[in-house]
Amino acid sequence: MVLENGDIWHQVERLPEDEKVACQLDWERRFDHMQQHSGQHLLSAICLELLGARTESFHLGQEYATIDVNSSDITSAQLSAIEQEANQQIYNNRSIKSYFVTHEQLKNIPLVKMPKVTENIRIVEIEGIEYNACGGTHVAQTGEIGMIKCLKWEKQKGMARIHFKCGARALQEFNESARILDVLSAKFNTGRKDILTRFEKWEQEHKQFKAQVELLQEENASYQAKELLSAVQGHVLAHVFEQKSIQEMQQLAAKLTTEHDLLVLFATTAENKIILAHNGSQSVSCGAFLKENLGAFQGKGGGSNQSAQAAFSSRENLLNFFETAQRQFIQG
Repeated sequence: MVLENGDIWHQVERLPEDEKVACQLDWERRFDHMQQHSGQHLLSAICLELLGARTESFHLGQEYATIDVNSSDITSAQLSAIEQEANQQIYNNRSIKSYFVTHEQLKNIPLVKMPKVTENIRIVEIEGIEYNACGGTHVAQTGEIGMIKCLKWEKQKGMARIHFKCGARALQEFNESARILDVLSAKFNTGRKDILTRFEKWEQEHKQFKAQVELLQEENASYQAKELLSAVQGHVLAHVFEQKSIQEMQQLAAKLTTEHDLLVLFATTAENKIILAHNGSQSVSCGAFLKENLGAFQGKGGGSNQSAQAAFSSRENLLNFFETAQRQFIQG
């Protein structure tokens, strides 16, 4: 608890009378909490002043702090104004003091919210800003908060949740953001101010490149399909690829089964995966077949009647399964 003279006492229960306890205050952690808590009081007061939004809850996490205010929406301009005014009051270096009052004396104090207790009522006053009943630890001046950075806001159960950092946490956030900007600036070979413009240009180039790649993949798939069709045995088209990804095999299998009444069995040793598919014209249930046979080859997978895939623990298991399945399908 915080006493009237400012001393902080922690009560330890069930301690033998002759037992002595040595305690050491983690001042860095304590001061961080003081900055966040005092910053919350200030931020809440500014939200009430500028938006008419009362703070309903406060959460102090290891990474950031949040307040939930009874507002359904906050614009970017409003959040910026809240942050600017809060920091202005930090620059004004207003005093923050705490004192105890009686329940009767509360009548003359414009509290944000009436306390639930009737005894040992402790008031935290930010000079000219706010009177709040609070038992927590605080800095002595708003200047000791250092700075307040509002990170974002989000809707939470009909209220607005504001994420923020104060003091050393806010400085650390700035330093980390600056480091990321420097890395991006170096990668794009441009200044910080031009990163967004450069990124938008890169994004357009990436979209164009992706479209060209997809077109080439479609053309390549057409050539591959023609070549693979020459190796069809009965109604079965089976092939092992060395470099294809599972996604590429899926695209090729989809193209072949759309255009032809085939049972397609593809494997890739690059990923030790297999695909079994048809367009509904075959009697084989792909998912059921894999489920019945994968266990003997240490494979895992499944799927529907018309499409299924599996992964294997080794190339050897993959190829053994492929050869067994191919033989079984060809023999009918």
